[in-house]
Amino acid sequence: MLAKEDIFNLSGPSHFKVVDWKNKDHRRSIAASFVQAVYILEQDRQQNRQGPQAFAPVWWNFFDFQLSDVLVDNVDNSIFGAIFESKFPASYCDDSKTKTPKYVIAFRGTITEPGTLLRDLMLDLGCILNKLQSDTRFEIAMEYVKEMVDFAGAENIWLAGHSLGSAMALLAGKNMIKVGYKLETYLFNPPFLSIPIERIKDQKVKDTLRIANSIVKAGLVAATKAYNSKPREDDSFAMLSAWFPNLFVNPNDPICAEYIGYFEHRKKMREIGAENVERIATTNSFRNLLKNAMGMDLEEALHLIPSSHLTTIQGQSPNFRRAHGIQQWLNPNIQCQHKLYQFK
Repeated sequence: MLAKEDIFNLSGPSHFKVVDWKNKDHRRSIAASFVQAVYILEQDRQQNRQGPQAFAPVWWNFFDFQLSDVLVDNVDNSIFGAIFESKFPASYCDDSKTKTPKYVIAFRGTITEPGTLLRDLMLDLGCILNKLQSDTRFEIAMEYVKEMVDFAGAENIWLAGHSLGSAMALLAGKNMIKVGYKLETYLFNPPFLSIPIERIKDQKVKDTLRIANSIVKAGLVAATKAYNSKPREDDSFAMLSAWFPNLFVNPNDPICAEYIGYFEHRKKMREIGAENVERIATTNSFRNLLKNAMGMDLEEALHLIPSSHLTTIQGQSPNFRRAHGIQQWLNPNIQCQHKLYQFK
């Protein structure tokens, strides 16, 4: 989410003294900068800032990239994404040691301005209802991703997004891994569409609720399997397990904080000998279990992923806007905790 006042305090990625593409914190900050560029591209469009008056170009020029294309919503004509192309020699990008992509495809989240707010909120609702994949904005995004993978190869492309944009990047990444293409993906404040148990302060209460949640889900799976033989989410979930998207989460942000508990709970269930129960529970959403019980077509839950590199920012945020904003991820020197979670 970005408001006008968030832009004018930032004139570019000046927090970098030197850019080290091999440094994971630098790569996080670079990916966030490209997402920030998409936000500002749309703000430039709304304010009719062109040429030297435009604020966006510094955000990709700084990293020796150029704007290759913009992704435009066919409903409100807003810019919701962009493709950035490296100016580095092909030999430099092809060197696996440099960690430099040839292309970055980035998606913005909601902008709280009259020109975009209504359409963006409709997309937010579609995300909540697990209908994002059927919206024309995502269909446009998916076509661009497929075309770029066909053109440049999955190994040369980064996906990045923030908030609603991270939901789009996550869904695009899932679709590509299912057809055999693994894209390096950076998801900032990705929505977790569930009750925000992580916001509860008492750890025992959180653990109890999550264990109960897992037991109920596993019970529903057992019950629905007795009456319904349709394919389940499990096979699709296992297919995704070798893909490790980078998730960036603020514990103070109720929109994404539940990812912390989601992954830690799986670890705790293994420790208490309930790994089989959690394996069933973590691959299913209550929405799909209810649909399955009623004989309805299944829809894969957008937010559920098997594996990840999870980065959580340390310290308190003064308000929701700071906790959920893209700006917190721009500085490569912020204090973060990194954890690897692998579904087995």
